[in-house]
Amino acid sequence: MAGAMAAWHDGADTENAARESAQPGNLVTAFPDHAIEAELTAVLVAVTDGEPRVLTIDEGRLLPSGPFVSAHRTLQASLRAWVEQQTHHPLGYVEQLYTFADRDRSSEDASRRVVSISYLGLTRQARASGRHHPAWRVWYRYFPWEDWREGAPPMIAKLIVPRLRAWAATAGEAAVRRARQQRIRITFGLGDLPWNEEMVLQRYELLFEAGLVPEAIRRGGDLATALPGEAMLHDHRRILATGIARLRAKIKYRPVVFELMPESFTLLQLQRTVEALAGQILHKQNFRRLVEQQALVEETGEVTTETGGRPAKLFRFRERVLQERAIAGTTLPISRMV
Repeated sequence: MAGAMAAWHDGADTENAARESAQPGNLVTAFPDHAIEAELTAVLVAVTDGEPRVLTIDEGRLLPSGPFVSAHRTLQASLRAWVEQQTHHPLGYVEQLYTFADRDRSSEDASRRVVSISYLGLTRQARASGRHHPAWRVWYRYFPWEDWREGAPPMIAKLIVPRLRAWAATAGEAAVRRARQQRIRITFGLGDLPWNEEMVLQRYELLFEAGLVPEAIRRGGDLATALPGEAMLHDHRRILATGIARLRAKIKYRPVVFELMPESFTLLQLQRTVEALAGQILHKQNFRRLVEQQALVEETGEVTTETGGRPAKLFRFRERVLQERAIAGTTLPISRMV
């Protein structure tokens, strides 16, 4: 796999050293000849009714975002203010996600240089309101090929792979064609390669480069040729892909789902939450064995009949988990669940 990943990086025409990741403290010095605007963007995630949802504004076309206001003491304080102003939804746990600084981030005005400092937030879904039309949307509306809970989405074999291979064949040089073909195999798990649920961003970037998503087609082409999946303005779908990838990686070794669960829950509800985020179905007994081995939860002594079958035991996170989380955030180790 190391060799395959090296080939993927060597063949990436747009994902290479040109990707800039300026740190917040270097916004001016990184680009001395240009005026820089700093924007804060939030990927705020909840899981409701077994579906992963992201808070959006502007009828689902944008993530909550706004300029950094110097009056705020920290970037995070400014972010919290913007999200609460735009959605009336308070932020709980957040962590910095990534800094995006590509020159053409905005499809509307490529001359603007906007550095977007993005954050990932985890919460429980609550009513959002405001003049920016906030709404919770299932993130698979934006990335339908990422949901494998019912097996491989048919669109991958029927639409995505044939069109990617056709794009690869257009390369004039044999080495470029081979590199593109290798990237397609790795990102979409073709042949003897497994599907890697963490490569959300790499798959989106590949589809963008091949001109198969609306965000790329807007810059020249027929939108009717775009693959299924809702578009977002600017590069917000790319930011969302980054947030999904980060969260899918974290759930394998940290109990971040703590932030998404109610005070008490069944083990099936916990499993369904992890499955919703990972886009994968987990083996029931293996999942429960891992949870028990890590001693993260304990029985409450109560049961629920809301599952529709026999009464199910209710669990809660152990007190030590709550205490350690309060001190160190969601940094507790957990075995791979997926």
